[in-house]
Amino acid sequence: MKPSLPQGTRDFSAATLRKRNFIFDTIRSVFELYGFEPLETPSIENTETLMGKYGDEGDKLIFKILNNGLDNPEKKDTAIKEFDLVLTGKTSKGITERALRYDLTIPFARYVSMNHGQLTFPFKRYQMQPVWRADRPQKGRYREFYQCDADVAGSTSLLHETELALIYATVFQKLRVAVEIKINNRKILSALANLCGGAERMMQITIAIDKLDKIGIEKVKEELLSNGLNNEQVLTVEKFISIKGNNDEKIESLQNMFGADLTGQEGIKELKQVLQSVNHTSKDCNLIIDLSLARGLNYYTGTIFEVKALDVQMGSIGGGGRYDDLTSLFDLKGIAGVGISFGVDRIYDVMEELKIFPEDIQKGTRVLFFNTGEEELKHIISIAQQLRNQGLASEIFHEASKFDKQFKYAEKKSIPYVAIIGSREIEQGTCMLKNLSTGEQEEVKQSELPSRLKN
Repeated sequence: MKPSLPQGTRDFSAATLRKRNFIFDTIRSVFELYGFEPLETPSIENTETLMGKYGDEGDKLIFKILNNGLDNPEKKDTAIKEFDLVLTGKTSKGITERALRYDLTIPFARYVSMNHGQLTFPFKRYQMQPVWRADRPQKGRYREFYQCDADVAGSTSLLHETELALIYATVFQKLRVAVEIKINNRKILSALANLCGGAERMMQITIAIDKLDKIGIEKVKEELLSNGLNNEQVLTVEKFISIKGNNDEKIESLQNMFGADLTGQEGIKELKQVLQSVNHTSKDCNLIIDLSLARGLNYYTGTIFEVKALDVQMGSIGGGGRYDDLTSLFDLKGIAGVGISFGVDRIYDVMEELKIFPEDIQKGTRVLFFNTGEEELKHIISIAQQLRNQGLASEIFHEASKFDKQFKYAEKKSIPYVAIIGSREIEQGTCMLKNLSTGEQEEVKQSELPSRLKN
């Protein structure tokens, strides 16, 4: 059988992983600067934990895990009858009780609900783990991918929105990725729904306008009409997402449009406060109001974010927002929350396309010791271990083969130095050290190896 990978998944070589780890380490270091602590949750959640939290479209993308024992005759007939139900995005305990996590936010809410008695609030956690979605694979979109989330539970303060915007700005400046951080507020979108027939229109409107970048304004209008909005209501939505200008001008237009709507006014006030707080710092955030930003998930209630890279064609590379009633999904009332997520896989693709990874990122083995014989090997092992104890990555070739073969191994692995210690070198306490990039070779004392390799 010819080996293959499932669609939407990838293997990662050492070169790729070093670049990915550079992104992870950068994000992690900034999270911890702001007082966030690490958390990990299982890859598998109970299906009922996930279902119904992401809207109908999200539910269809959840990877469900078949129960064991469905070949049992007693279970088989029931499973066959209920299988069509599962195919439509629903769930059946007879067929599936567990699923791969769709994101890190719902598992975080589940964790807070289960452990709130032991947590110190506000509880600030970051989480860097893979998630799975049964989506159609394409550039920048995978079925298995990593998310890096930072969330705060137990506070309604807009200070957290401000700091999360600053975290985005700091991380992408460290990665040297030019971005636009888009911001909106779901309360403003609620006010729009009120103008278009009532709160029950909220999900129809947000799901449609969230697709604006992908399908264009005419297709958005068609979708809204097909979902029951009349022509006047569709024109209201079009007027809303067509508001132009700088942040101050957009705020003024919103105040004119929603002056009589208390929810809308509250959303505008929150938007202004976050913008003003960020502007009072020395950090250049490039924080821009985008009224087409809707983030079509059920749980967002206030500020919402989305990050786009400026110099490449790529979907969002980060997003998040306020979800003040999320833990109520698990019967825990009164725990407010807000969080953001980094799309590491897309960030990697952006940095690859822009060729902005640091040149010294591929730090692997520093020196390869040639295998010069069984007797010499005992001494070589001792010298190599001394280097490792000082933090210098060292390898010993696995067999006493021709030097040409050992040189080729070092070259293929981009190892910068080779060290040759034979019986004469053991007797004299020396080593032949060759720099493969310059071709220079010199005899050095074995005691000087650490300092020479560090330099």
